[in-house]
Amino acid sequence: MRESIFKIIENAPLTETVFKMKLQGDVSDITSSGQFVNIKLDGLYLRRPISVCDSEDGVLTLIYKVVGKGTEQMSEMIAGEELNILTGLGNGYDLSLAGDKPLLLGGGVGVPPLYMLCKKLIAEGKKVSVVLGFNTKDEIFCEEDFKALGAEVFVTTVDGSYGIKGFVTDAMKEIDYTYFYTCGPEPMLKAIFKVSATSGQFSFEERMGCGFGACMGCSCKTVTGYKRICKDGPVLKKEEILWAD
Repeated sequence: MRESIFKIIENAPLTETVFKMKLQGDVSDITSSGQFVNIKLDGLYLRRPISVCDSEDGVLTLIYKVVGKGTEQMSEMIAGEELNILTGLGNGYDLSLAGDKPLLLGGGVGVPPLYMLCKKLIAEGKKVSVVLGFNTKDEIFCEEDFKALGAEVFVTTVDGSYGIKGFVTDAMKEIDYTYFYTCGPEPMLKAIFKVSATSGQFSFEERMGCGFGACMGCSCKTVTGYKRICKDGPVLKKEEILWAD
């Protein structure tokens, strides 16, 4: 974990509520796709955890959705402003289990952490399939970015306004895969858990106090006891997950 000052070099909307921010700074502690950063914002006590979309050549890319005061404040920032950021948080995905044909499934703002994962898997020579799930056509982002990496990309929309009508699990049933990685809202993760044909890894979204395991505020029960989503996660393997009723 490292606390660093990052300078914003880009902050632009991708959709009405989703923004892409690029920052320049020390990214040496970001070693795994699936890790997150914790951002300090003026006037707010708790830092805001945001998944890492990409990290390369001293540039950190974040994609975030405006859902409250913190992300609203971020959306109004401009190039040249600086942010105090904790980097290298969380455990990230384990690529060694991917097999030859890994499947990536992202829902909404669960899509961004899969980009860096996809890039690394393709660099290893894997045949990667990606399913991106949204409610409607107006919410779609990153489709072309994944295609540019060389992945086979499927998009689902709940209302059928674009791509496959339904949920990521509807597309998942038609894809041949050796392993899967996913990130998104809990109902989506539960549905994937039920229909998945192989083992896989789930990245969980959770409210966090500290972001590095000190406060125990994001603990969840697993088959091997309680784990902290911020420190022991956010990625958990399918075999260790216990779903709350």
